[in-house]
Amino acid sequence: MQQSFKDRIDAGNQLAKKLMQYKDDPHAIVIGLPRGGLPVAQQVADQLNLPLDIVVPRKMGAPMNEELAVGAITQDGDVVWNEKIMRSLHLNPEDLADTIAKEKNEAQRRLKLYRQDRAPLDLKNKTVLLVDDGIATGATMRAAIHFAKTQGAARVVVATPVATVDTLEIMQDEVDEIISVLIPKTFLGISAFYQTFGQTSDDEVIAIMGTNR
Repeated sequence: MQQSFKDRIDAGNQLAKKLMQYKDDPHAIVIGLPRGGLPVAQQVADQLNLPLDIVVPRKMGAPMNEELAVGAITQDGDVVWNEKIMRSLHLNPEDLADTIAKEKNEAQRRLKLYRQDRAPLDLKNKTVLLVDDGIATGATMRAAIHFAKTQGAARVVVATPVATVDTLEIMQDEVDEIISVLIPKTFLGISAFYQTFGQTSDDEVIAIMGTNR
């Protein structure tokens, strides 16, 4: 029987235990990826006594298959492509111009909705702990990594309850550290490692952000 998490709260608690070296670090910030990553990130931030903020990267799907991630866009509009998939589908960035525009607008809409009137935290010279509820293709996480670097982060740490071996290998040269509670040999999707894995609502994200001012 494979190891699993009760829910995102349990996953966040287990993840926090692997990040205790950052507890009370005045130079560290926890950044959650909405929506599902926020409940996990909240547990990490609470247990490590660190500030919490969000980034809102958006996955970009292939023209004929929206579930196949050809890349992701940061909230500032920078695109991180999956070059291998782009080549295999004979696509170039111009083919995705409409998708880029749509997802950039959606990222900005969500950022405004989730943050309300709260100003973003300054990432310059900080250790940034990027937290999601799981990493499959890694498209949105790679966009989040790119964003943290453009904001001047001194160190970028990817932290997640579960991730694929292949994706972690791709990302390991892009960050300073990767922490994953589970790295299964067989990966059937993030939800397979949670007993309860319902959708996180916009209201839940707003509430978490409101309690972590």
